[in-house]
Order: sequence, then C-alpha cells, then structure tokens
Amino acid sequence: MIDTDLMLYVHIPFCVRKCAYCDFLSAPAGDAVREQYVEELCREIADYKGKAGHRPVSSVFFGGGTPSLLTGEQMSRILDTIRNCFTLTEDAEISMEMNPGTVTMENLVQYKAAGVGRISIGLQSMQEEELSLLGRIHDAHTFLECYEMARKAGFSNINVDLMMGLPGQKREALADTLKKVTDLSPEHISLYSLILEEHTPLYETYADSDKLLSQEEDRALYHMAVAMLEEKGYHQYEISNFAKEGFFCRHNEGYWRRRPYLSFGIGAASFFEEVRWNNTSSLSDYLAGDHAPADQEILTLKDAMEEFMFLGLRTTAGICRETFEEAFEEDYETVYGEVTRKLIAQGLLQEREEGGKHFVSCTGEGLDLNNLVGGAFLLEDGE
Repeated sequence: MIDTDLMLYVHIPFCVRKCAYCDFLSAPAGDAVREQYVEELCREIADYKGKAGHRPVSSVFFGGGTPSLLTGEQMSRILDTIRNCFTLTEDAEISMEMNPGTVTMENLVQYKAAGVGRISIGLQSMQEEELSLLGRIHDAHTFLECYEMARKAGFSNINVDLMMGLPGQKREALADTLKKVTDLSPEHISLYSLILEEHTPLYETYADSDKLLSQEEDRALYHMAVAMLEEKGYHQYEISNFAKEGFFCRHNEGYWRRRPYLSFGIGAASFFEEVRWNNTSSLSDYLAGDHAPADQEILTLKDAMEEFMFLGLRTTAGICRETFEEAFEEDYETVYGEVTRKLIAQGLLQEREEGGKHFVSCTGEGLDLNNLVGGAFLLEDGE
C-alpha cells in the first residue's frame, strides 16, 4: 500500500458492568487490576519503539470497555509513553470513549490536559425504557450532566453514540432521541443498528421475540434518522457516521481507507505492512507479560484489493480508481470493471469525476445493501 501515517488503538477492557447487548472483550475489575493493566500497556507500547520506522502517528484512539474508568493520571501516563515511543503529528487526533455513568469533572480536566482532544460519549438513547432494556448504567439526565461537564472542561470535538433498531422501538422514540441530541449540537453522531449477539442477555430474551423489527421497519427508521441528521447539518460520510463539516473522525476514516494501525491491550487487532494480528484475549496472560502477536495473517494482493473495495464502499465518498491503481499496480478496469458496471446497472453504485480522478460509490440503495455490494467484489482464487 501507499506509504502513509500510522494510527494507534489502545484497548481498555474494563467496565462497571456488561451491557445487555455487549459481546466485547470487557469485564469489571478493581483499582489494583486496572493499575497493573496500565503498567503492562506502557510496557507493550515501549516494546514497539522504533519498529514503525519513520511513520508519524496521526491518530490515537482509546476504546473499550470503558476508558473513562481510568484516572487522569493513568491516561496521562499512557499518552506520555506513546509520545516517548512514537512521533505524533502536531494535529494528531486523540480520541477517547466514555460512559456517562463514569465521568467526573476532575478526570475530564485531566484527560484534556493529557492531550485528549476528542471524546465519544456512549449515550445510545434518551429514552429511559430503552436505556433500561440495553442495561446501561446511566440515565438521560446523567448523560446531559456529562455532556455539560465536557463542554466546561474545554472539549470542542464531541461524538455521541446512539443505537437504533431496538426490540419494539417506535419511530417517535428514535425521533425524540435524535432531536434532543442534535439540539445539543455535538460535532459528531454515530448511529448503529443493534445486532443481537449470541450469549448476551438481550439475545437470550429477544432472539425469537416478535418485538424484533423487520428489515423493512429497521430501514424505515434508518432513513428517517439520516434525513433528520442531514437536516440538522450532519453530513453522512459512512453508513453509521455523521458529522458537521470538518469533524469527520480521522481514526475511523483510517480504518475504511486501510491505513496501518498498531493496537495495544488484550484482544487488540493490528494491521501493519499487509499483516494482521491479534493480541491475547486472556487478561491474566497479558498481565503476566504476554504481548506476543497471535493469529498472524499475511494478506495476499487479492485480500488487499478486496478489503480496499468493501471497506471503502462503506463511505459515501466511495473509492478512487486512481488510488486503487497506485496502491496495487493493477488496472482497475481489468480487475473490477465488469462488476462495477453490473452494480451501476442495478442502481447500487454510481460514478463521478472530481479533480481529474474517478470515484465509485454506493447509491442510497447500495448503502442499504452494503454487505451485498461488498461481497460482489470478492475475487475468485487466481484472479
């Protein structure tokens, strides 16, 4: 791939309690375990010093779990280690997820002082019954207090995470949540459709329930939400992500553009020089010093081209033919011309020219059927 900046991801696997829908690698833990984990994180990060070559780091993302369970001092220590081991660009985007039920003004001020510039608040809904169904530890009022504190602490780049397609969710409920959130004017809003994951409480309760929305009902809610957000000045730049001008999430865009990233912490997945690998998912092994990459996969040219297409076509901007050819030294028309024309004829893709370059992107229907579109770009072995 084309030489580019590097991104870093730091996984904080702790939470107050598991939400009813969550199958992420996270669990409650006490202060001593969290401190031991932070120390081990810093050791793992230090192990990578000098291994990324000259690549500057343009994005750092703390995800979880609940990163806001860390103290300001712990967050500062991790970021200081990153700065000592990598070269951050002057405008590096440093993002941090937080649960409204874990936030204090003191920590917010310390996070800001440590260098965190973008926060992502996991609201999910402004409806109390929906928050209860999801097993969230906060209510709507707690979110509003968290949001106000974040503004007072000086954060000017805030994302709010929302969830739709909940069992029995009504159009009026989602519209009310969207109105209340957009009235606050956060810079970015993420809106994800609920996926029932096996072995979660929500799955056990609703897997066979008639309260589950049909695909048609879910799509109707989604289209309503997209229209409401666009009307409020939030540009859709990816299937589930909306932002005001100038506030697209750089880290997420990097994933969709296949930019290299190194990840730290248990279960963390990395992608560097066309190799993917995961860290151990065992907390006890990690705390014992097991940082060795596992499940390494060396991507073939075929793998890389497929990823370029199905990740890039999640974005409303789509993919650039010239970038494809520069990255892979392959002719786009030879590799994907036929399938592109077929999907255009079906009304799922569209083409445009900008600045002398040629782009392919999904239509509205194509975004709705994005898995089908992406699957069409899988190549036969030997291609």
